[in-house]
Amino acid sequence: MARNFFVGGNWKCNGTAEEVKKIVNTLNEAQVPSQDVVEVVVSPPYVFLPMVKSILRPDFYVAAQNCWVKKGGAFTGEVSAEMLVNLDIPWVILGHSERRALLNETNEFVGDKVAYALAQGLKVIACVGETLEQRESGSTMDVVAAQTKAIADRVSNWSDVVIAYEPVWAIGTGKVASPAQAQEVHDELRKWLAKNVSADVAATTRIIYGGSVNGGNCKELGGQADVDGFLVGGASLKPEFIDIIKAAEVKKGA
Repeated sequence: MARNFFVGGNWKCNGTAEEVKKIVNTLNEAQVPSQDVVEVVVSPPYVFLPMVKSILRPDFYVAAQNCWVKKGGAFTGEVSAEMLVNLDIPWVILGHSERRALLNETNEFVGDKVAYALAQGLKVIACVGETLEQRESGSTMDVVAAQTKAIADRVSNWSDVVIAYEPVWAIGTGKVASPAQAQEVHDELRKWLAKNVSADVAATTRIIYGGSVNGGNCKELGGQADVDGFLVGGASLKPEFIDIIKAAEVKKGA
């Protein structure tokens, strides 16, 4: 079964209202492949979610960059999955390495977040990935498997989950995993899913790559058999995000 290519744009903590409108205008005017070729999701900061949702073209979707691990209440500064559902925000990014590192989100906490968000009806981009030290010590797959296991232990239906493999050493550094390195981890992740979840989940779950993806490297990365798209950081704020979306075309002839 062909997996529909997926391109996510993580805007992180960037933008003013004026800048956000400009980015959305660029996206709205872009000629991109149809939805049956590529699914496009953009993730602005919380404060801009309603504005972006209201002006963004209808064939692109909006994601939050995080949400709280359970029902809302006395959790100052947090935003609950229920609130996102109430605003018709369909997607959320969970477990991004910046939150794991800077806010000490553990594998278990991320797993709980993914399970809760899915239970409320959100779709989840779940992030996994190793640090440079972990890669150099040869423990990449152990780390990524443990991160994925914490999700698999809590989730039974994977149809609304996209896994984003983001090697931490490649995020915002300009260092990119080579197409072969990305393909190797994606392949191993798929094998892990087949062994520990099911062959069907392994075959149908999209595993996307993130880490300094740009207009120049997206076609070669996207051409790898087990790379089903991208989670794009800095480049998603620039017009080259359109080129990255168009990289989905490499899968059509495959």
